[in-house]
Amino acid sequence: MRIVGIGASAGGLASLEDFFRNTPCDADMAFLVVQHLDPTQKALLPELLQRYTEMPVYEAEQNMAIHADSIYVIPPNRELRVLNNTVKLDRPAEPRGLRLPINVLFSSLASAQNEQAIAVVLSGMGSDGTLGLQAIKATGGLTVVQAPESAQFDAMPKSAIAAGCGDIVAPAAELPARILDYVRRVPETDHRPEPDHQAKTSLPQLDRILHLLQEQTRHDFSLYKPTTLNRRIERRMAIHGISDLADYSRFLADNTQEVQLLFRELLIGVTHFFRDPDTWTYLIEAGLPELLAGLPPEYTLRAWVVGCSTGEEAYSLAMAFTEALEHTQPGREPSVQIFASDISPEAITVARRGQYPLTIENSVSEDRLARFFTKHDSYYQIKPSIRDKILFAQHDVILDPPFTKLDLIACRNLLIYFDLKLQRRILPLFHYSLRPNALLLLGSSETVGRLNHLFAPLKPKLRLYRSKPYKSVRHSEFLLESFPPMSTLPKEQPVPTKPVPPQDAFNSLQSAADHVLLQVYAPAAVVLNSGADIVYISGRTGKYLEPAAGKANWNIHAMAREGLREPLYAAVKQAVSQSEPVELTGLLIQTGSGIQLVDVTVQALREPDALKGMTMVVFRDAPARVGARRRKSAQPGDADNGAQIQQYRQEIEHLKEQARLSREELQASNEELQSTNEELQSANEELTTSKEEMQSMNEELQTINTELQTKLDDLALAQSDMQNVLNSIEIAVLFLDQDLNVRRYTERASTIISLRESDIGRPLSDLATSLRYPGLQEDTRKTLDSLVATEKQITTSDDRWFSVRIIPYRRLDNMIDGVVITLVDITETKNLESSLRQKPKL
Repeated sequence: MRIVGIGASAGGLASLEDFFRNTPCDADMAFLVVQHLDPTQKALLPELLQRYTEMPVYEAEQNMAIHADSIYVIPPNRELRVLNNTVKLDRPAEPRGLRLPINVLFSSLASAQNEQAIAVVLSGMGSDGTLGLQAIKATGGLTVVQAPESAQFDAMPKSAIAAGCGDIVAPAAELPARILDYVRRVPETDHRPEPDHQAKTSLPQLDRILHLLQEQTRHDFSLYKPTTLNRRIERRMAIHGISDLADYSRFLADNTQEVQLLFRELLIGVTHFFRDPDTWTYLIEAGLPELLAGLPPEYTLRAWVVGCSTGEEAYSLAMAFTEALEHTQPGREPSVQIFASDISPEAITVARRGQYPLTIENSVSEDRLARFFTKHDSYYQIKPSIRDKILFAQHDVILDPPFTKLDLIACRNLLIYFDLKLQRRILPLFHYSLRPNALLLLGSSETVGRLNHLFAPLKPKLRLYRSKPYKSVRHSEFLLESFPPMSTLPKEQPVPTKPVPPQDAFNSLQSAADHVLLQVYAPAAVVLNSGADIVYISGRTGKYLEPAAGKANWNIHAMAREGLREPLYAAVKQAVSQSEPVELTGLLIQTGSGIQLVDVTVQALREPDALKGMTMVVFRDAPARVGARRRKSAQPGDADNGAQIQQYRQEIEHLKEQARLSREELQASNEELQSTNEELQSANEELTTSKEEMQSMNEELQTINTELQTKLDDLALAQSDMQNVLNSIEIAVLFLDQDLNVRRYTERASTIISLRESDIGRPLSDLATSLRYPGLQEDTRKTLDSLVATEKQITTSDDRWFSVRIIPYRRLDNMIDGVVITLVDITETKNLESSLRQKPKL
């Protein structure tokens, strides 16, 4: 049995009607419906939905078992969750206007059903449901969204689609068929075919798809486990209704967007804070304190979280380091640097933002929430004290160089998706990255296998290992072989070289001579792009520039030698804003052989078009002073030279001081802007809160309005039915209110009492009648006062007889609200009675 969560808001009743009208009653699925309801009003949704489906519709109750082919509707002022195929109801923790019940349902479905979960977002305002869909998608479940153009209110569908959570997007009436088709193609886990059941599970048939992925994303999935690949590819095929792997391969080749969607599908993003609590408890109380013991106070701990997904594990580790340091060295401010990497740019973006839904309260304690998070209306924000400890980076552990000199590596539940060959390449890489006796933390289903010479189990059940100080020639060779090569796919296409047209001898000689002159005698120069990165080098620049240590960086400010960096920064900035070149003369540069005097020219290039927007920097050695050479031993010359050097140094110090003051001013301006931004953000949050409350109230009113409109339609139909019944029985009926004014009448009554449509509301005493019944007004008033029915036989002016019956009018709540007068024609009865009396007796 599959459980389908459905979220709707304003205008959702019409969408739910379209959905369930087209849902078969034997689909073997249960449906949980959550709508934004007024917490103070009784919900009419179960009765309304029952009209559109043959499946039973229930208002959900606490611990109610969920059965297939049934619909369960959330009651007012409750949050609905799923646990072990039963319904769990809780009172909302948030005040009115801030509730997100659809996210609550979807998040619980993701935890309870994993890849079997199905979530549907229909018409509604706001963004409720988007975070829940992301949780469903992360576990491999199906996310379904109503097409915005078919929704009465398209905000919720558009929010879900913008977040990339629309596996299926279609009008509400088409969604059931699409879901059923998906379920048939992707059976439940217990009913999956054996690995050799279908030919498409063999890896060679995936080669074309894997090649397309590597071609467009640079990432190689060929060493992932085939079962994982097949399951995710089957899901994408089912979404598009494709049953043959070859057809899907051709579909991928023609659709670049589908390649990206499949790439995201293959990235396993299941994570949450403090997963496996026992592991974190041991790490905080024993593992990390042992690692920290004996380290100097100024030591910076380095850790790497591999496959960090949306960042929960990295932030958990930062909190764990903070708490462990408190246990071992109270009062010490932790110095921690955590590298968190993942190959998904979307996941890294979420991790850097550090914002998580309110549902993390289920996995993070109240103390940690209060200490490490800032609570907002609809999310928790990681505090800067934790955020600043982590550096998030897009990084492929298979292709890219690793981080090194680490004290801890956390790689949890990533290796299980790699085959054994790839695991044996990654684990030695981790050992290479770790310091001796550092920690390796794996997932609950992962081990180091046969690499016991590299790692010693510290707590085997918790998958915590300590790196051994193992080195040998054989091990080094093994590590080199284990390092995967960088991607062999070029990131940029090579620029084709144009063939040089044949030149005559003179032109060839001139060309060659110009080339030698430029290379040997022209001054050293570089061309910079708008970001001050070097894109072209001419001549020998090593005297003025040198590569910075660490990762390759071609920015000229990082490569400039000491004494050149500050004036060059100001000159490049100045040259961009003017047409004249900027000249720097007599700069003192520290080189490997001593101090060198250098002149620098900085010119912004505006033509030709190929160089437009770039900047050229030309370096020239300043000419040596002739007087100083001729009189090396002369004291006055030496004094002049020394004075000039001293002047240069003072100028440099002056420029440094100016740069420092500028930085301080910029810092102050930045702080002021940041303060203003925080104030504006605070005001914006207050406005957002008010907007959300108004929006919630509006949605509740929309829901109530829809239900009331449905009731009005029902009442109009009932009124028509009653009118037809009264007209069909040929009995004259007159309804009067408590003041004996006309409320309603039948057509038959208008032939006895002069009644027209305009007489509604007129007193009974004002009406003309053919009845010879002068006491009609008095008898009617007596019946209303005594509640005793009155019945008399009355003649009319045209000699007809009527049985006039006057009874009290009782409402459904048993309140008297007027009288009812019925007039039954008994003329034939009276005539027959008269004829029988006149007939002589025998």
